[in-house]
Amino acid sequence: MLHFAFKRILMALPTLLIMAVAVFILIRMIPGDPASLMLGDLATPASLADLRQRLGLDRSLPVQFAIWSGNVLHGDFGTSITTSQPVLPLVLDRFWISARIVLLGVLIASVIAVPAGMIAAWRQNSTVDLALVGLATLLYSIPTFWMGLLLLLLFGLKLGWLPVVGYVSFTDSPWAAALYIVMPVLTLVLHEMGVLIRMARSSTLEVLRLDYITHARAKGLSEAAVLWRHTFRNAFGPTWTLIGLVLGNLLGGIAVVETVFTIPGLGRLLVDAIFARDYPVIQGCLLFVAFVYVMVNLVVDLLYPAFDPRVTAE
Repeated sequence: MLHFAFKRILMALPTLLIMAVAVFILIRMIPGDPASLMLGDLATPASLADLRQRLGLDRSLPVQFAIWSGNVLHGDFGTSITTSQPVLPLVLDRFWISARIVLLGVLIASVIAVPAGMIAAWRQNSTVDLALVGLATLLYSIPTFWMGLLLLLLFGLKLGWLPVVGYVSFTDSPWAAALYIVMPVLTLVLHEMGVLIRMARSSTLEVLRLDYITHARAKGLSEAAVLWRHTFRNAFGPTWTLIGLVLGNLLGGIAVVETVFTIPGLGRLLVDAIFARDYPVIQGCLLFVAFVYVMVNLVVDLLYPAFDPRVTAE
């Protein structure tokens, strides 16, 4: 197991290196000059040259990348051009806000969607199956920003049960903070349920057609025992992989939900940094998101044998 984990970690290192190079190059391709944006109407050739020198923007791209990557290896992601804050603490602070919402959303969606998908496969072509598949297709077809706006309209404006926009820290008021994240979490739950129900149904159908399931039924086992003792572990493997991909994608792509609900998370920080041409923050956010994505998939790979007996046997 340790050998497998070590190999997977070594395979992740080239991915992170490629991501670092790609992030650095893509950021430099964004139109606009950070120095000009910072100085605004007060910019003069002399002040622009001085600011570019202080920011290191007057050096060649290979030199800029070498300096930046060397600092990153020492835990220094640079300083924000617009706020003068260290990038790494800023990214970590915003990340924990996003992580709470994403982890809760994926956890609740998985707990609901996996049993629902298995039930749909067990009752294939029945009314229950058609209803669940139709619901999953509908939920997956609705964009997250539109789902969030519908929830705002219903629970925030029409019923007045939940606060419309904003964010409160859990350290300030746990109850108020919970109320403010209900709709963002519910938005992710509804959208991701559509994906997970379909995957759980598909993988369960494949397992239910195998010979050992027929043998288990022939021994007189109940359908509940067949589903949970013999079907679940083999059918959950592909769904577990999808959960890892969904989790990694959401941690890096939650900007739309955070914008709708005005949540100061990592996605919102990245969007604001792009508009401000804040190179250090953009690079830090993207590199951190890539690192989280790789680590999430590494954890998924390491836990895969716990859910799929065939992997353990190999």
